[in-house]
Amino acid sequence: MMNGDANYPLRDPLSQDDPEVYAIIRREKDRQFRGLEMIASENYTSRAVNDCLSSCLTNKYSEGMVGQRYYGGNEHIDEIETLCKERCLKAFGLDPEKWGVNVQPYSGSPANFAVYTALVEPHGRIMGLDLPDGGHLTHGFYTATKKVSATSIFFESMPYKINLSTELIDYDQLQDNARLFKPRMIIAGVSCYPRHLDYARFRQICDENGSLLMADMSHVSGLVATGLTSNPFEHCDVVTTTTHKTLRGPRSGVIFYRRGQKGVDKTGQPIMYDYEDKINQAVFPGLQGGPHNHQIAGVAVAMRQAADPTFKEYQQQVIKNAQALASGLKEAGYRIVTGGTDNHLVWVNMKSVGLSGGKAEKILEDVSIACNKNTVPGDKSALNPSGIRLGTPALTTRNMKENDIATVVKFIDEAFKIAIDVQTKSGPKLVDFKKVLKEEEFETRVVSLRNQVEAFARKFPIPGLDEL
Repeated sequence: MMNGDANYPLRDPLSQDDPEVYAIIRREKDRQFRGLEMIASENYTSRAVNDCLSSCLTNKYSEGMVGQRYYGGNEHIDEIETLCKERCLKAFGLDPEKWGVNVQPYSGSPANFAVYTALVEPHGRIMGLDLPDGGHLTHGFYTATKKVSATSIFFESMPYKINLSTELIDYDQLQDNARLFKPRMIIAGVSCYPRHLDYARFRQICDENGSLLMADMSHVSGLVATGLTSNPFEHCDVVTTTTHKTLRGPRSGVIFYRRGQKGVDKTGQPIMYDYEDKINQAVFPGLQGGPHNHQIAGVAVAMRQAADPTFKEYQQQVIKNAQALASGLKEAGYRIVTGGTDNHLVWVNMKSVGLSGGKAEKILEDVSIACNKNTVPGDKSALNPSGIRLGTPALTTRNMKENDIATVVKFIDEAFKIAIDVQTKSGPKLVDFKKVLKEEEFETRVVSLRNQVEAFARKFPIPGLDEL
């Protein structure tokens, strides 16, 4: 009882205070346990991270930087943020004299936009991998008729592309176009690209044109931390990342930037990097208000976990599972973009079996396998993609190994066979495909396969979550 009111609700648990929301959360929790999460950008956080996200830290306003807050009562928030920054640098083996970090971005997209705001300035030129070729919206995506990303609205964007014959980034064409376009910044980052990036080549191209180099390592940050992919910190001016993909932390964003001496001028006087204040001020007050302190605490926990030797074992297994997934699907007759993978994701071109990405995503969802439709090299529209993107971070967190992935491949193959049979009857339109999929002959097959998938999935616990 509070304030003499026996019905005062603030101490009631969610199940009592709002049964409707509680029921939805329980249903989502059940879906996660009984399904196979194969979206490459998703993972499961630890119980410790979840504890941070539901902590009292969410109650505190703390606009400003450590020691320079616009509100009082932030002594412990300063401790949390300082610890988080120290752990971010340690996780990636960075010298604090040479690298600084801002941990306040709410997620990866705001982190990227803060960097552009700070260092590119309005209508400055940027180059990023085109979205249909595996890039991200925030790297400047636009179409012939619409500027889709705010990045392409406020900055002048020119994409670089995949070589259609090799299905790898065409660094030679990027170099030729950069010589003409003279970008202020080149973004080395991906959303769906299964190979290591050549940061040294990016650096060479940037140096030719006086361009800054930013890496968006959101997808592969866990692999970078464990030395299992190319290291952007060796060549880049700025590195951004989300913290919830291979890094297995909360949904948040981080910006790393060079600091200290850059070189010397003609008179021998030192030239210093000037990124720190510009980036910090772009984050706040430029684009954000108070940071989400519960997220920052979660990032601190995740970065400590990423520095543990067992985290490298996990990342090694992520790659082994992705390679087993790619080879298994390839053997089953599906075309894998670039022929395989070096990291956590597998890019499947569904043209090889005559299915669209939308139909492939739909049939997998119906059998409790979550993925996302995705463009493949040569696609003209992101709204009608020809492929799907699969990933292994979440399944590996559930302790699946290569033999388990072989079972997953069989489930996927069977689902696609159902989809092909449905399409034979429905024709090419997705709306007709969905209607025919509900017919009894196909619904029976779907239910049978879904039951198999869910029985298999429930054998693997989810760290950090208790069963219902």
